[in-house]
Amino acid sequence: IDTYIAKGMRKQGKKTAFHLLHILVATPEGSSADKIQAAKRKAQKLVKKLKAGADFQNVALSSSDGQQALEGGDLGWRAANQLPSVFANVVPKMNRGDITDPIRTSSGFHIIKLADYKGSNPNNLVEQTKARHILVRTSEITSDDDARIRLEQLKQRLDGGEDFAALARSHSDDQASSIKGGELGWINPGDVVPDFEQQMKMLAVNEVSKPFRTQYGWHIIQVMERRRHDRTGDIQRSQAREAIHKRKAVEETALLLRRLRDEAYVEIRLDDP
Repeated sequence: IDTYIAKGMRKQGKKTAFHLLHILVATPEGSSADKIQAAKRKAQKLVKKLKAGADFQNVALSSSDGQQALEGGDLGWRAANQLPSVFANVVPKMNRGDITDPIRTSSGFHIIKLADYKGSNPNNLVEQTKARHILVRTSEITSDDDARIRLEQLKQRLDGGEDFAALARSHSDDQASSIKGGELGWINPGDVVPDFEQQMKMLAVNEVSKPFRTQYGWHIIQVMERRRHDRTGDIQRSQAREAIHKRKAVEETALLLRRLRDEAYVEIRLDDP
């Protein structure tokens, strides 16, 4: 992921999505050197024809071996982080209307035209809340009323000046947070269930909520801090992880389909004239 971000996403600059047109001059797996050279010459002639003003989609329709040939080679819009690896270092540097020279891969020679691109979004600033809570779960032994009453008693003790962290360690049923004094760390919008987030938003810093119920049981919350945080880096890593997965899946699928076609046995029987 670090390598992908360093080598790929930073090179994209302000371009975040690309509308691509594509032509493929295929070279089946195991092609001889002569066939590969013939395919290369064909691709070069197509590039020359396109740069002389020929309509890309018409040329793709008549000459491309790609899966989108019947659509004029139109690949549609691709997010910058979802470009096939073979194009990732080329497309972000292109301007609208640019056409690449033939790009060699194991499947053949590719020709790309950048029809259009979109610009970047601003930084992803969100308001984070640092909070801690005490949870009392309901069960066959602990009813809703019992859990609420226990938390009302703890709330009174907190209002009387007792330490929140000490009470959370002694009374909270959330084992993951209770050992940290009930602390949940920095919470992003959407990280917690809606009922919990709604209650948290209504509190001022250092304020303790009244007992309230969620699907996990009964809670009291204290908001410790709030801040504006730029999550661009976190989102970028998440997008990089997803893009790497999709890229590998697309490449492996294409390789499998090509092998299946190359290995398929086809018998053609023609009637005698």
